[in-house]
Amino acid sequence: MNAQQTNIMKNTNNKAEGQIIKKGKLVYTEIQIKASAAIVWRQFTDFEKYSEWNPFIKYLKGTPKQNATIEVRLQPPGKKAMMFKPRVLTFDGETEFRWIGKFILPRLFDGEHVFLIKPNGDGSCTFVHYEKFRGILVPFLKKMLDTNTKQGFEKMNQALKKRCELKNVY
Repeated sequence: MNAQQTNIMKNTNNKAEGQIIKKGKLVYTEIQIKASAAIVWRQFTDFEKYSEWNPFIKYLKGTPKQNATIEVRLQPPGKKAMMFKPRVLTFDGETEFRWIGKFILPRLFDGEHVFLIKPNGDGSCTFVHYEKFRGILVPFLKKMLDTNTKQGFEKMNQALKKRCELKNVY
């Protein structure tokens, strides 16, 4: 685990309830995209078009604003699609989208899903995509999280990169 990943797991931020996940499992990815943060944010938040390009998040319905409940259908590679109704923690234009979801009961299998867009100062940006999991089921699902879930994140990141860099040309 690199320093940034360790810092994510250690730090808490009391601005949002979900950001109290201190211990658990972190699935972390990032990708550099040769497009501005504005372009990446616009493509990333065009939820109606997810079915056209997003291999991991098949759809996202609802209005992403703080404390709102949205509906998300995820499909990690090699697994069946799963429906979640997470609560939005942060939806901050061109920088951050964060939600927290749970499986049946809190602390059974909770996930705080985070998307960050960080400008690199050269017209490109870094798309950071991670999820912090906690709960009693995490040890039993570790292998799936390390393989299928991480692959899903990476495939989504690659698809977003391709889409944004194509849009950046025009």
